[in-house]
Amino acid sequence: MPGFREDDRDMMDEGEHTFLFADLAGFTALTEAHGDEQAAELAAEFFDSVRELLPEHRAEAVKTIGDAIMLRCGDPRAAITLGLRIVEELGTRTRFPVVRVGMHTGPAIGRDGDWFGAAVNVAARISGVAGGDEVLLTEATRQAAAELEGAELHRHGERRLRNVKEPVRVYRAVREGQHERGLAIDPVCRMTVEPGQAAGNLTYQGIEYHFCSLECVRAFLASPEDYIGSE
Repeated sequence: MPGFREDDRDMMDEGEHTFLFADLAGFTALTEAHGDEQAAELAAEFFDSVRELLPEHRAEAVKTIGDAIMLRCGDPRAAITLGLRIVEELGTRTRFPVVRVGMHTGPAIGRDGDWFGAAVNVAARISGVAGGDEVLLTEATRQAAAELEGAELHRHGERRLRNVKEPVRVYRAVREGQHERGLAIDPVCRMTVEPGQAAGNLTYQGIEYHFCSLECVRAFLASPEDYIGSE
């Protein structure tokens, strides 16, 4: 397993773990706009790119599920840094889907290379409420990480998660002094676009939109209301 040493196996069920789910926001829109083959290729590129980051953060890839990859990290501080790296390095690529990450810390049981328990389920739910380019984490992860250098954790409210009894307090992790990046999001396929290199630009109802391809321009012009405010 990438980033995971053989001599760590004896400790797989001891203590707490931080589980991360990273996925491609808007993957359904991407598939609809550009087809299954291109979507599958981008998902594979996403998984490969994430795996390259794991050794540095002593994390392991557990499995892939559709357009999502499940990761485990023994150090919650390293997990937060890894989440930021994933969003920063993949989210700044042009013509690539928007990336999001969610994580939670807690005990879990490892069996046959997979992990089970409430901590895994909560991490998956947190990923589901994250928006594009967001790294979200729970109060449990924030407390486990304690002081964190180079990053800030901002309150993101409380969320009620499916099959979780109590509301979960959520934080958003950002780099210190982070500024908004200059990439736009194609409203049709939800891929990132460098405005100056877009295949098409148009203004609709006073808002300027940028497109990765002429096919997306045509789809938007045919039915703009289908894409206004899409996530």
